[in-house]
Order: sequence, then structure tokens, then C-alpha cells
Amino acid sequence: MTMVTTLVAEKPVVIFSKSTCCMSHTVKTLIYSFGANPTVYEIDEHPNGQQIETELKALGCKTKVPVIFIGQELIGGPNEIMTLHLKDKLVKLLKKANAIWV
Repeated sequence: MTMVTTLVAEKPVVIFSKSTCCMSHTVKTLIYSFGANPTVYEIDEHPNGQQIETELKALGCKTKVPVIFIGQELIGGPNEIMTLHLKDKLVKLLKKANAIWV
């Protein structure tokens, strides 16, 4: 967990993604649409991508990508993000993490 913990530390929103994944693109677009500027790690282009994938799986991630952390807390994948959005809870989480201010 050391690699993931280090990459997520002190960042309001982190998305572990793959450059060719359409769901990763959708989640990034949604987060950007609120004015947040997430830190995005394209694990298919990252030198330690395989280690990151292994650590994310060990954390209990159900999907390979995208995996989203908000306020250093593992939120999950696209299903969890879309559920939060539909329940009007995503913006509140982003505000709480200081990823957005309005």
C-alpha cells in the first residue's frame, strides 16, 4: 500500500486511470465539470503501474480502473462515483476535501 498511500497523500482528488479506458474518461470529465482539478495517474503509462494495480486490488477495489480517492479516502470505481452524483453527495464530498469551493 506504500505506493498508493504516497500518491494519494495530501491531494484532494486522485484518479487512477488508464489512458484507453472510456469509463476513466467519463469519470474524469464528471469531476472536471465541477471545477475540481484531480491528480490523475495513468497507470498504463506509469513506471510502477503494475505495483499500483496490485495495491489497489489489495485495498479491495472491485474494478481495475478508474479508482477514485477523495480526501485521501477510497471512494471506489465508476459505479460508486455515479451513485454519489445521482444522490447529490459527490459535490459535498468534493467540497469537504477542498477540491472545490462553490
